[in-house]
Amino acid sequence: MGRVKFAEKNIAFGYIGQMATALMSFVLRTIFIAHLSKELLGINSTYTNVLSILSMAELGIGTALNFALYAPVAQNNTGKIKSYMQMYRKAYTVIALIVAAIGLALVPFLPRLVKNPGVTNSELTLYYLIFLFNTVSTYFVSYKYSLCNAEQRNYIQTNINTLTKIITVAIQILVILITENFLLYLMTDAAVQLLQKFFVSRYLDKRYPLLTEKDVEPLSPEETGEIWRKTRALVMHKVGDVARLQTDSLIISSFIQVSVSGLVDNYVLVMGTVTNFVNIIFNSVISSFGNLIATESRQRQYELFRVYRFFASWIYGFAVTGFFILLSPLIQLWLGDQWLLPASAVNCILIDLYFKGDRIVLSNFKTAAGVFEQDKYLALIQGAVNLVLSIVLVQKIGLTGIYIGTVVSGLIANITKPVIIYRVCFDRSAASYFVETLKYMASMIAVLLICGLISGKVIANLNFFTFIVMAVIITVVFNGCYLLLYGRTEEFQYLRRLVVQKLGKIMRR
Repeated sequence: MGRVKFAEKNIAFGYIGQMATALMSFVLRTIFIAHLSKELLGINSTYTNVLSILSMAELGIGTALNFALYAPVAQNNTGKIKSYMQMYRKAYTVIALIVAAIGLALVPFLPRLVKNPGVTNSELTLYYLIFLFNTVSTYFVSYKYSLCNAEQRNYIQTNINTLTKIITVAIQILVILITENFLLYLMTDAAVQLLQKFFVSRYLDKRYPLLTEKDVEPLSPEETGEIWRKTRALVMHKVGDVARLQTDSLIISSFIQVSVSGLVDNYVLVMGTVTNFVNIIFNSVISSFGNLIATESRQRQYELFRVYRFFASWIYGFAVTGFFILLSPLIQLWLGDQWLLPASAVNCILIDLYFKGDRIVLSNFKTAAGVFEQDKYLALIQGAVNLVLSIVLVQKIGLTGIYIGTVVSGLIANITKPVIIYRVCFDRSAASYFVETLKYMASMIAVLLICGLISGKVIANLNFFTFIVMAVIITVVFNGCYLLLYGRTEEFQYLRRLVVQKLGKIMRR
């Protein structure tokens, strides 16, 4: 299959998986809130972020090796694939041991990280150790997925994760309803994940027998040097990203209280469910980008980059417009007024989401192209700015201050990354990128204001019917306006042709 076929298959399975897991996650969260406490929800959110921070021990070697695999996979160079996979396995074994050691060293500090947990210190520790076990055990299997992804078969990992999630959530729902026991809830997840890892390891070994072959030639010094050079640059990216993206929950639980992390996590669940649907498209084409870069000219790369960038601005603009108007009303309808966050904090979260969407294709293309060194200090600067601003402002203005730090640190990348990527990947000025950014932003704000004026009348009396009516209005108004504004552009016409071709093939079947 070609790049487009693989991307279509990855996207299709991605959507099926996301729809199934999204529904299950919302049911589970509703039951969790009804039967367990805000504090336990906050602990669940905080520990998830702690383990995300510990995972920075991976330090980018996975990204560097994934990039290195694109060319030998495209060339069907089995010997070189085996060499890279052997290096990958050894590296991830060491990483698992490092994460375990650092994770255990953090145990004495848990009471300081979780303010007003509502449980004993021994319970805090036990819950944490289960999270740590899940994370460490993942490293012994996850490296094998890189071969599927380099072949553009991301759907294999998607399907396995979807099935695991459905089984896990179904059992966890029963555990909560029958026992209302948080420990059993966590142990259920750990048990199913462990069985999944055994299955995945056996399945991928059979699918790719080369993973178990012993006649593996080591990589040359030049090849290993190239990987470690990229990894050193990715270390800085990883540390900076963790400091910017994974510390908000810790700051909340340390400076405010852990239950507030639970409130935020509900908003994150809703936004994550929607943006995951969007990101399936963009994440599914990373491996296709890698193949494109390995086989096509810079001009062709630039043309397709602009198409996906335009599509991202449309989809993310639509999502953020809907969130600005309907996110808090949805939380109010779903869980009640007591689970609402301050409007100022929600607005900052959504502003950051918009700018994150504005740079998603840029970041994905950068990853596929292996451009890691040119901006290696940028993530460190972002992380430092976020930590300093968030810690200072949370003590002055509370929760909103944390997300002001997140927005400001994110904007640094929106300004600097286009300059680097356009120069390195396309050998041209980024001036057109910034012009398009302002154009897309102005379009989104204009449509948001129109929808906001309408919503003041439609959802003045909030109920499920008026909520759905407003969602339909936003869908029609936003997409209608964008069709009028951009329907004649080359980017839209390219996407239209793809859709028409796909529908034609479906009709002929």
